[in-house]
Amino acid sequence: MEVILLEDVKSLGKKGQIVKVNEGYARNFILPKKLGVEANSKNLNDLKLQKAREEKEAAQKLAEAKAFGEQISDKQVVVGLKTGEGGKIFGAVSAKEIVDEAKKQFGLDIDKKKLVLKESIKSLGTYEVPVKLHKDVTATLKVVVKEVK
Repeated sequence: MEVILLEDVKSLGKKGQIVKVNEGYARNFILPKKLGVEANSKNLNDLKLQKAREEKEAAQKLAEAKAFGEQISDKQVVVGLKTGEGGKIFGAVSAKEIVDEAKKQFGLDIDKKKLVLKESIKSLGTYEVPVKLHKDVTATLKVVVKEVK
């Protein structure tokens, strides 16, 4: 018997896969626990339509991420910090401070978890911070750390 899986089933397959199982296993385990449905023509058509919809949504999210990435790449966020003697800053510039300044200066709503800071920014200067917007899209945000008196 062929079954379309509605959820991941260990040692059998992933959600959306069509698998061949024994009829007793399907009738006694998979179907009663709503882990899958019988692979008839109606259910196969529903699966095809669902996959098409998911692909369309994924393409739309990718396009939105690319557009937002281009918008981010054009910007230069300025972060002002107090410094001590010799131009040393107190502490470090965090992802939260960068996101707050980007929102304040340009109205960009970036999630701080998407900023990829390999090491914290502890000195004045210009830095390029990668922003992971999508699994296939990474934009670069320029961050300028300046002294404020």
